[in-house]
Amino acid sequence: MEVLNQQPRKFTFSNKVAGLQASAIREILKYSADPEVISLAAGSPAPEALPFEQLTEISAQLLKEQPNIAYQYGVTEGYQPLRDKLKEMLEKRGIFDPRYDDLIITSGAQQANELAAKVLCNEGDTLIAEAPSFIGSLNAFRSYNVNLVGVEMEQDGINTDALEEKLKEGGVKLVYLIPNFQNPTGITLSWEKRVKIYAMCHKYGAVILEDNPYGDLRFAGEDIKSIKQLDTDGSVIYSGTFSKILSPGIRVGYVVAHKDVIQKMVVCKQVADVHTPMWSQMLCERFIKQNDMDKYINSLHGVYEHKCGLMLDGIAKNFSGSIEYTRPQGGLFIWCTLPEGVTTQQMVDFCTTAVRDYKVAIVPGTAFTINGSDQTRSFRLNFSTPTDEKIVKGVEILGKLSKQMFGE
Repeated sequence: MEVLNQQPRKFTFSNKVAGLQASAIREILKYSADPEVISLAAGSPAPEALPFEQLTEISAQLLKEQPNIAYQYGVTEGYQPLRDKLKEMLEKRGIFDPRYDDLIITSGAQQANELAAKVLCNEGDTLIAEAPSFIGSLNAFRSYNVNLVGVEMEQDGINTDALEEKLKEGGVKLVYLIPNFQNPTGITLSWEKRVKIYAMCHKYGAVILEDNPYGDLRFAGEDIKSIKQLDTDGSVIYSGTFSKILSPGIRVGYVVAHKDVIQKMVVCKQVADVHTPMWSQMLCERFIKQNDMDKYINSLHGVYEHKCGLMLDGIAKNFSGSIEYTRPQGGLFIWCTLPEGVTTQQMVDFCTTAVRDYKVAIVPGTAFTINGSDQTRSFRLNFSTPTDEKIVKGVEILGKLSKQMFGE
């Protein structure tokens, strides 16, 4: 039957997703399709640091020798040889305790973080995050209609006095932290604060979600123990990933948590994607088997130290002196803050002008705020993805623009 005067259908979305918006990072990255644009907005590892040739060789071996496993279904918990190897490695580091912990393989650390909120938080429960924080996790949390509360960052991590005040109010289920070279700020949480936060969360009954995607990329300073290493009763959920050290495209992460929490995560993962692809899990396991991982990870540090130093030198030489910026000891990001008195809109205008008129893409701080109405004068730079030449040129262009807009 012919339908006359048909109008475009309007959809009523669920309460869980109605308020979610596309990531500002994704919107800015659309400009990267223009070959003339220098993108300092990405969040990917350095291409030259990833072992593409060895991964290709291993993949060919696996598909020739074990196609019946690589192309088949697997169990939700993950490829057992990879799980066993990770448990062994993490137990040596004090992150996995076989007495009460378990481990599952996830589709990146993003899924691990989403599963944590899914299994522990009801609608209206309070979830505390650093302010600012990673947009991917924030949107995952928002999709469960939690009461998302931000606590401001200081030079050595989250403000613990402000955090305790929020914990005292009650109803806090999760405290989400990126302790090492935080996204977007590049800040590392001090050991003193890690100890204090664990004690506070234990006292007030909150679970800590420790997201550590960048911890292996330390190129300066001393290693700091994980919060999970303090855990004696399963109060810390730890998520990790192969995305920053092997390949983000293979989508292999993992989560360590109390066995009871992992059991619920397994059930929830079953309804999401059944299991992480077998080929990519086998690829990771074989890579670990063929390499001295400590030696391999150490080999990555020089790449990141060089590129970060190149960007920091360029900022010091070219940016307006009124702009403050972090000096990370690892990771992928530098966080820049415009002068006092600059409004959020002026910051957004700076970022928009940079990409529209000067062909340099950067990410406005609004992409990382807890609430859309939060004020920020900051923007994020990425030093890992662009070439040396593009880092130098991009920072020079931003420096000229910054001086035009904010003075010498």
